[in-house]
Amino acid sequence: MREYKVVVLGSGGVGKSALTVQFVTGTFIEKYDPTIEDFYRKEIEVDSSPSVLEILDTAGTEQFASMRDLYIKNGQGFILVYSLVNQQSFQDIKPMRDQIVRVKRYEKVPLILVGNKVDLESEREAQEWGCPFMETSAKSKTMVDELFAEIVRQMNYASLPEKQDQCCTTCTVQ
Repeated sequence: MREYKVVVLGSGGVGKSALTVQFVTGTFIEKYDPTIEDFYRKEIEVDSSPSVLEILDTAGTEQFASMRDLYIKNGQGFILVYSLVNQQSFQDIKPMRDQIVRVKRYEKVPLILVGNKVDLESEREAQEWGCPFMETSAKSKTMVDELFAEIVRQMNYASLPEKQDQCCTTCTVQ
């Protein structure tokens, strides 16, 4: 059984913990309690292959940003979360993406951009980052399981030997 280290990043209040807890336990956290660092393990099956996800739910506050390099160094796949109802939270994750690329030293990092809080009516904005994009809702459990299955696929794809002009089937913006 393969183990994967997934790091969930994003600014404060975007729903990182709500997404992670919804995926791991199937419950929605109603109240917002700022996270410093939480660690979860869950066994899942993706494409008939059993896997163990080690999920690091990180702090969104800037005071813990110095810990981010360590998270990134140890992580294999990254879920960058912003809130669909908070334009600033989308701006906040751009430097996080740059930091991932800098720490990992290569562009092909398994990464998924997530617009959370799809249950709240809003305008949706996302840019083409060359990675999958998903809209989720921890509250209604919309696309939560699919999100974590997709990051496993991305990590599997990234570990394949380089092939010319090869692309995975999940590179489309959803």
